Amino acid sequence: MGNKVAYFGVFTSLALIFSYVETLIPVNFGIPGVKLGLANLIIVTGLYKMRLSEVFLLSVVRVVLSGFIFGNYFSILYSLAGGILSLTVMALLKKAGGFSVIGVSIAGGTFHNIGQLVVAMLVVETFSVIYYVPVLLLAGTLTGLVIGVTANELLKRLTAVK
Repeated sequence: MGNKVAYFGVFTSLALIFSYVETLIPVNFGIPGVKLGLANLIIVTGLYKMRLSEVFLLSVVRVVLSGFIFGNYFSILYSLAGGILSLTVMALLKKAGGFSVIGVSIAGGTFHNIGQLVVAMLVVETFSVIYYVPVLLLAGTLTGLVIGVTANELLKRLTAVK
């Protein structure tokens, strides 16, 4: 039990550190709200190293803490919607089999953006933000690819350590 708590603390800390590092990167993708999602590296890695319930808790804790520290109420709302939908889809794809870590991460990146878009439609009470879909799908695919490749390499090294 103590090891699980320690791992959870380490994963939470790493996710928060990556969230902070991302605020320091002066890269503007030209699309409001689009970012690399470095903290999702920890979520994808956790999906393959922890129980699903632990990863869901990790995801929620990370979103809430990083929202309070680096964002605001709306960032928490958008990130929770995207994060929960993303993690649900990734967990289903992982369980179904036939998908690599990279494929699972790409799906997670795209569904994260879809979850955020749905919340945006509800908040602004219009479907006019739907024009964002192609751009957000492309952004989610690209960021999911980067996170997936990195998570895949990280998982190889974590497995080699044991």
